[in-house]
Amino acid sequence: MNTLSTITSWNRLSPIWQGRENVVHTGLPHSQLAPPWQILLLGDGSPTRHLRLLTGEKTEVDVIDMSLIGMNPDNAPSDIENVPGPRLRRQVWLKTSSGQRLAYASSWWNADNIDEYLENRSLPIWESLSRLHTELYRDIQGIYYGYSPEIEKGFGQKGPFWGRHYLFWHNRKPLTLIYEVFSPYLCKYLGDLTV
Repeated sequence: MNTLSTITSWNRLSPIWQGRENVVHTGLPHSQLAPPWQILLLGDGSPTRHLRLLTGEKTEVDVIDMSLIGMNPDNAPSDIENVPGPRLRRQVWLKTSSGQRLAYASSWWNADNIDEYLENRSLPIWESLSRLHTELYRDIQGIYYGYSPEIEKGFGQKGPFWGRHYLFWHNRKPLTLIYEVFSPYLCKYLGDLTV
């Protein structure tokens, strides 16, 4: 197992608006979030792959935290209860190969089997799991619009930001919980946030 960090928290949005599964299934009015952004946030495809397709550059990760949190709920979405413990939290910035940060992500894994799925922890999750031909179901549970000073600093962009959280299921069991926040820089590829 790689060396664990001592970071004690993660970058959660302070939401000014949020929605749960019903919003995820029905979508939002286009005046609240434009269709291309809804495809990114509410679709069940790989954001890492989408970011690569949008930018034309390889998506890389900067791993900023690997912390063993045990059974601590970690101020994560309540869906963390579905991930068996003891748990390990991983935080990353997703960026282009030229260095432009596009997303922030925090994920929670069972510490006993993370090495089975993330053999190389410096790779994006999608790349690691696709190399293993792991069949997954991305179960989006919530969507957020809000602020985070740390994410604002990391993106070099003013908030508010759009984010989401979801469970990855494998063999009918929850594998990991993932919380992602996307940079407004993506307007360059997806257009304005609203119609």
